[in-house]
Amino acid sequence: MGNWLTAVSGKNHYRKNFPNKNNIYTITPSWLVKRKQEFVRAIRNLEKLGFEVINKNFVTRLPSPEEKAQQIHSAFLNKKVDIILAQRGGYSSIKVLPYLNFDIIKKNPKIFAGFSDLSAMLNAIYERTGIITLHSPMLINFAPLRKLTVESFLNAINHFPDKNLFSGLNICVYKHGIEKGILKGGNLITLTSLLGTQWEIDTNHTVLFFEEVDEKLHKIDRCITQWILAGKFKKIKGLILGDFRGIGNREIYKILSSQTRINYPVVQCSNIGHVKNKITLPIGARVELDTYKKSLFIN
Repeated sequence: MGNWLTAVSGKNHYRKNFPNKNNIYTITPSWLVKRKQEFVRAIRNLEKLGFEVINKNFVTRLPSPEEKAQQIHSAFLNKKVDIILAQRGGYSSIKVLPYLNFDIIKKNPKIFAGFSDLSAMLNAIYERTGIITLHSPMLINFAPLRKLTVESFLNAINHFPDKNLFSGLNICVYKHGIEKGILKGGNLITLTSLLGTQWEIDTNHTVLFFEEVDEKLHKIDRCITQWILAGKFKKIKGLILGDFRGIGNREIYKILSSQTRINYPVVQCSNIGHVKNKITLPIGARVELDTYKKSLFIN
């Protein structure tokens, strides 16, 4: 671990190669980190990578939705902040959406990063401001450092010098094709809860991705069917199935293919979701999904 970390971070490697992108402000839009030891370890690991975490106080009281929104506004308004990173996921971040001031966010663009429950905010921020957000590891995911997770995150922070987001990964193809679109998606249950509201994702001309964790197959079936009935798959350009811990991805594909005609490429990538080795994806970026090359290139 030590040798790998030195190879990645070196002597101020991050500060040297990624200037003005190293100040992190952590937020608590969902649950709190339960164990202080994990919190401290994650901060230390980020600092080893060359980041500076501005707020290091261990939060023990979950803020209200209004307080969470204010916390996010303060982070965007803070001139010293480059990256706004969620401490962890869970649930309840969708309750913050009505309180967010998207004008503040748009006028003070920063890197906004997280996944899981944060999927609601990641997509809403892009759709209302045009700012690309990162479906990425959160603070708690850096408590142990893992090579793929860190390298993919650093690649994103550095504006994707490696344009192939699937570089070096094992990709399973369910339906072949080559298509371009806007990358959107995230946690299936979270995003399903937004259907029928002003916050639901516009899926037209998108390469859509989903992931989920520890849910029963009948619940996943219900969610996918709801997306089908809502017409959300009609104009997508591609579909990426991430990890659905506890359920095989072929089962997810069967749910979809048994109810609707699939005329777009579909692949499975096990490094998206609640997994140890996870990749960072830019929500709002234009990408090309090529199943023959098993690649996802950012344009």
